[in-house]
Amino acid sequence: MTIFFLNAHFPKDVILHAVFFYLRYGVSYWDLEEIMAERGVDHDTQR
Repeated sequence: MTIFFLNAHFPKDVILHAVFFYLRYGVSYWDLEEIMAERGVDHDTQR
């Protein structure tokens, strides 16, 4: 199965890693943002 990420702001592996945490551990978006920031992926939610 091929997954396409058109116009994505992050690489495919970063997106899939974030989805894994969100689904597996049931973390909130805020917690997920903090987890990803700890891994060097910063994203400004105030767009």
